[in-house]
Amino acid sequence: GNRTHNLSSNSHVDRRWDSQLSVLPDKLQQRLMPFQKEGVVVSESRKTVQAISVAYVYRQEWPLLVVVPSSLKYLWIEEMERWIPELNPGDINLVETKSDTLGISSSKVTVLGYGLLTTDARPLVEALTRQRFNVVVVDESHYLKSRNAARSKILVPLIQNAKRAILLTGTPALGRPEELFMQIEALYPRMFGTWSDYAKQYCNAHYRLFGNRRQWDCRGASHLEELHQRLSEIMIRRLKVQVLPQLPPKIRQRIPFDLPKDAAKEASGSLEEWERLMRTMGSGVSATDNPFTEVMGLVTRMYKQTAIAKAGAVKDYIKMLLETEKLKFLVFAHHLTMLQACTEAVIEAKASYIRIDGSVPSSERIHLVHQFQNDPETRVAVLSIQAAGQVLPCIHPPCVLIPVPVTLYIHHVSCFQSQ
Repeated sequence: GNRTHNLSSNSHVDRRWDSQLSVLPDKLQQRLMPFQKEGVVVSESRKTVQAISVAYVYRQEWPLLVVVPSSLKYLWIEEMERWIPELNPGDINLVETKSDTLGISSSKVTVLGYGLLTTDARPLVEALTRQRFNVVVVDESHYLKSRNAARSKILVPLIQNAKRAILLTGTPALGRPEELFMQIEALYPRMFGTWSDYAKQYCNAHYRLFGNRRQWDCRGASHLEELHQRLSEIMIRRLKVQVLPQLPPKIRQRIPFDLPKDAAKEASGSLEEWERLMRTMGSGVSATDNPFTEVMGLVTRMYKQTAIAKAGAVKDYIKMLLETEKLKFLVFAHHLTMLQACTEAVIEAKASYIRIDGSVPSSERIHLVHQFQNDPETRVAVLSIQAAGQVLPCIHPPCVLIPVPVTLYIHHVSCFQSQ
């Protein structure tokens, strides 16, 4: 059947809402905003909760494959368990490694991170192909922008073999029309012709000298009005101005993730020590003259341990955000370890940034804030908690904020968007 529909017939959409959405769990129906309800009925739209709703409508055709950036895999599992109560934990299979194929054939839902789709993942690819997923959801589908990347070559056939396919992204083309082709090809093979046809028509393809070599250059753009018109038939695009009246003032989202085994062991040891100390204090018998000082020293140590433990996962998440070109965001954290990890992530992603912490004089901070706001190339502001309190009121309009909390043993990055 058709994978997407035109967004033009709103009255028709209104009539279909009740019947289409009535199959959703009550909790999920109540959660959907009007534009999201329309997105569920009209198309496989781009918000997580909408995609879950669409996938649920076609649950009789499952198994379902959900492909996500690795840093979002637990978020998706959490959201599915939250909005689809009939899904038991055993129904959702998280593929942890390239050799972790046992649960694929026996689960209703398989969640897979892009990072596992590499050239040496043949047993995993074979298991995924054998399962024949009829419904496939691909989050952040702009990860498929490269025609030659292993993940594109592996994932596109899985999407094409599905009966229902849902691609979600805030930025389908990060910079150029060439980055759209694989997503279109995954949903509608040859709808825009071959790659050569598409490149000549929409990418201003032409030969160009690179040194002494004459090569095909497809980095340009051409016939954009025609491309936009054709895309409107297969893609729903939501502008902020369209959805802003329906959004709450703030959207808060938790991003759960794993801790490395060594770090988890160390943190668990400190927690056990803390519990022993609390039991001792509760009994009225203390091994030290000042148990309060000992408790606070241990708590401080645990804060630092958790900062070190989750630094790697935080870096992965920041790099994932930086895949979306032109997105500007702030990250603020308490510990120097975490500030350094956030800074390293931005540097490794080759993005421009500002950093404001205790070493930056107050007189320089406003200049850095102006650079962040006015320079399109400056993508990230890395701030200490104290600096964030000083500079956030100066940033207009408010944008994506990523606080990395020091809350003990809640292993996640909180991300909230202030509209």
